[in-house]
Amino acid sequence: MTLIQYIIIRKDLIKVLKWNLGAIIANSCHAVAAINELTKDDTLTRSYLSEENLDRMHKCVLGIDNEEALIDLHSKLESAGIVHKMWIEQPENLAVCMALKPYEKNHIQDYFKDLKLFR
Repeated sequence: MTLIQYIIIRKDLIKVLKWNLGAIIANSCHAVAAINELTKDDTLTRSYLSEENLDRMHKCVLGIDNEEALIDLHSKLESAGIVHKMWIEQPENLAVCMALKPYEKNHIQDYFKDLKLFR
């Protein structure tokens, strides 16, 4: 069983809004820390974060066009019961990224087949 944690980041943060890479990485880390805390009692999260798995974690960081597309994906995942955390930057109230709890790769990968790696 391959567990994976997906992180989805808006591509327009760099290209249009001129965010620096450090700010984007920090916000992504916030989203991952938040979802891992929120799902700390989940069997898959516990397995993913277990000591024996710490050196074998799999993450996939994907890019999405803009805030509208991120919110649309959030709605689709929510409707499908896919547990995730949308990170909203404050005080701007700006949806920046989302992180999913760890899932089995074959259970979740089809939701992201149209997205490419974040660059």
